[in-house]
Amino acid sequence: MVAFGKKLKDRQIQEWQGYYINYKLMKKRVKQYAQQIQLGTLDRRHVLKDFSRMLDNQIEKIVLFLLEQQGLLACQITKLGEQRDALQEEPEISKIIELREAYRALGQDLLKLLFFVEINAIGLRKILKKFDKRFGYRFTDYYVKTRANHPYSQLQQVFKHVGLGAVVGALSRNLHDLQDRQGSYLSIYDQPTLPLQDPVVDSINAAVDRLTNSTNFLNFLGQHALIMHEELPSPSEEHVDDQRYHFMSLLLNLANTFLYMVNTYIIVPTADDYSMSLGAAPTVCGIVIGAMAVAQVFSSVYFSAWSNKSYFRPLVFSSIVLFLGNILYALAYDVSSIWILLIGRLLCGFGSARAVNRRYISDCVPLKIRMQASAGFVSASALGMACGPALAGILQINFKISKLTFNQNTLPGWVMAVAWLIYLVWLWITFKEPAREAEEDHTPHQSNDEVNNALEKGLKQPLLISSENKVDEDADQDCDDSEEAPEESRQPVNSIVMAYRLLTPSVKVQLLIYFMLKYVMEILLSESSVVTTYYFNWSTSTVAVFLACLGLTVLPVNIVVGSYISNMFQDRQILLASEIMVLIGVLLSFQVIIPYSEPQYICSGLLLFVSAEVLEGKILFCFIIYGYGQDCIVEMQRKHCIKMPYIG
Repeated sequence: MVAFGKKLKDRQIQEWQGYYINYKLMKKRVKQYAQQIQLGTLDRRHVLKDFSRMLDNQIEKIVLFLLEQQGLLACQITKLGEQRDALQEEPEISKIIELREAYRALGQDLLKLLFFVEINAIGLRKILKKFDKRFGYRFTDYYVKTRANHPYSQLQQVFKHVGLGAVVGALSRNLHDLQDRQGSYLSIYDQPTLPLQDPVVDSINAAVDRLTNSTNFLNFLGQHALIMHEELPSPSEEHVDDQRYHFMSLLLNLANTFLYMVNTYIIVPTADDYSMSLGAAPTVCGIVIGAMAVAQVFSSVYFSAWSNKSYFRPLVFSSIVLFLGNILYALAYDVSSIWILLIGRLLCGFGSARAVNRRYISDCVPLKIRMQASAGFVSASALGMACGPALAGILQINFKISKLTFNQNTLPGWVMAVAWLIYLVWLWITFKEPAREAEEDHTPHQSNDEVNNALEKGLKQPLLISSENKVDEDADQDCDDSEEAPEESRQPVNSIVMAYRLLTPSVKVQLLIYFMLKYVMEILLSESSVVTTYYFNWSTSTVAVFLACLGLTVLPVNIVVGSYISNMFQDRQILLASEIMVLIGVLLSFQVIIPYSEPQYICSGLLLFVSAEVLEGKILFCFIIYGYGQDCIVEMQRKHCIKMPYIG
């Protein structure tokens, strides 16, 4: 991963060099502040005041230049508009083509300006994060709130880019009018969904999409999927992404995610009955259901490594293993063996290719649609989670063919075996292996997927930096512009144990919270059939409907949190409220004084599940948005060449 300071230096437009954010100077100033505070020559209040003034000056420089360039673009559009009006009276094909090319050239100038705003916005975000990390403040919250909400806000020009939107609209409308002069009186405003087939406009729209950085539904879902996005892709990288992208292959990865989630939860309503029919206690269903998740821990390691060389072969292997696992799960009934049942579920877990699905989206899907693909990944998972129990509720039939029994216990295995067989055929016929760049050296390469894997383990720097790790933090401050680390400091971290030793105590607490919320959710889902049968005599169909309804809450909750609640409250408030609600849900699920009732169980289960979903999403979301995980991973990459397998 290339450091931002080097990217900023390489991507600057030479004639605009003096108007970019002075990232290197501000980084050095942050380091000086730390040294002066440690020596006692400067107090923190003075640091906040001085750093705020420096940021204000940098933003003012950027905004005034931006307004000047917008005015120049507006003047040129006005002049071209006069030529277009003259052509409407006396149209000439050659002059229309010449005018269209002039608009396209103007579009290239607009692209430069959009990229200027984007790189400055990213630089501003990063320097704020570095300041927060260095001193343990929430200075970013203070600075953005006081500046963005002010009536004379200059920060709005950087992050909202309203004026640039007007220029983009004017340019797109004029190109549309010149493109279609066949008697139609409709404009782009009358047909907003009609795409304008012009490469310049496509590039401008892609740049605007990258520049837009707001908390919306797609963004929230994409971060929930833990698929990270390169902030400053080069044009050549975007071109490579377009060459590697294949829609049907993306669809196959999403289908794999959907089927795996169905496979995970389709047995939940009937697992207790199946265990009892094989002579085991009904609570053994927890082991049967959990065996798949245990095996997934190991499968994620080798699938993540395998995806470095191929995407097609891991998906084929996954489909075959899942097919065999479901066959064994279904045959366990006729051979009356609980061990065959467990082996079948373990095989299903060993076939989990979710690491490959994430890797394909992060590496092979173009940036302009990667967020939509990430949202599709989460949506497919949520839909599969809801469809699994619902499908189990439908399979309430009983018959035999020869010596094979087909009933509510075995049909989930048979149905999923057929589904994976059909998927395998579809995969074999339509999947296209993306082209891979030849590696010219043997330097350990860190892919987006490996960053995601380390991120899900919760790697992040502490907010308060102690004197013991001051040397490492100084290295972090200077890493953007430093040369490569010495060879002895770049020894690879190839084991989970070695990576775990690098975690700070605060990260371990975050991992504990994440583990506990997943633990609580799995208890709720795995033991639902046992609890409801014991207390309420629910049938398998009733349990299936209840679990399906829980699964259907995932997407609506993400919509509400991503589009509304995140814009109304701070993330720390949402996290605290979610933890409290999870605790309340757990307490309500116990029978204390009053008799245990169905409304109590349903309300406690719904409250527990929804709150845990929000908590899980916001924990992972905060790691990415506020950069604590990403910055730490970048530093650990530089020092240790970390290659973490995905687990989860």
